[in-house]
Amino acid sequence: MRVLITGMGGQLGTRVANLLEDDSTVTEIMGVDVEPPRRRLARAEFHRVDPRNRSRVTELVHRFRPEVVVHLGTYEPNARSTPRLAIQRTSAGTLSLFDAALEAGSLRAVVVRSGIEVYGRRPGSPRCPDEEVAPAPSSAWGHVLAHTEHIAREAGAAAGVPVTALRFAPLVGPHFPSPLGRLLRLPAVPFAALSDPPFSILHQDDAARAAVAALHAGFDGPVNVVGPGAVTASQAARLGGRVPVPIGGPGWRVATALAELAGAPVPEHVRELLVKGRTASGSLVAAALGTEPLHRTPDVVEHLFEWSDVVVVRQGASA
Repeated sequence: MRVLITGMGGQLGTRVANLLEDDSTVTEIMGVDVEPPRRRLARAEFHRVDPRNRSRVTELVHRFRPEVVVHLGTYEPNARSTPRLAIQRTSAGTLSLFDAALEAGSLRAVVVRSGIEVYGRRPGSPRCPDEEVAPAPSSAWGHVLAHTEHIAREAGAAAGVPVTALRFAPLVGPHFPSPLGRLLRLPAVPFAALSDPPFSILHQDDAARAAVAALHAGFDGPVNVVGPGAVTASQAARLGGRVPVPIGGPGWRVATALAELAGAPVPEHVRELLVKGRTASGSLVAAALGTEPLHRTPDVVEHLFEWSDVVVVRQGASA
């Protein structure tokens, strides 16, 4: 089985590559991304390429002729890229990837990273949607994810292969690039004063295991992958020893401006999560993929704050 991984340079993509290297059914692995993997890879082939470089993406895909595409190259705004660049890279990379994969003629299955942001948080929308709820995104990131799913589904239909859309809850971790994670690590964390709604998150290892399971399961359709349980922003702040600050109305403009000055920009979908919450039903994942998240949302929040202490070693000091 030849597996192509987009977004391999990120924490999630690298972890998926590590797991696939230990999988005897996977004979060849190739990855592409704008930056190299952060961990050592034993047998995966990596190419550093900007997803907007259509000719280079096409050349690599044609040469490799992937049987399975694991499309993790969906760039969250203010994670590894600015909002504008993230949208450009995701949209251009998705189109180039699937056009080239169809032309290569070897496709057997597709796994694509999406998110529960596709459900949106419009008035009257379900608080805990399952996969039967039609996507109705209400943020730029939600629209990008819904469009990515659409392109992947069209490619899958054209090739006659299953497409698994993994709708992840927001991914956070101590070393995972995430605008929500950066915000929660600030000394003071804003929360909606009048509601403080709950949200679910997902551990990066659970996301990686879901991607590998999806590759083998061949499930055709969307699957919500969320950490069990939920927290509110004020609860998350207290778990991390931060100061929760109630915000309402025009105060959000001030709060988001201060957060950006502190190095934690608050994109539209993160503010939506803070004001309206974001959860989803994960009842399908075990049946569809044969696995389910092991880490509860409160545990993932606690893990977010597990930084190793910095020890200053002075020259000449004894061991």
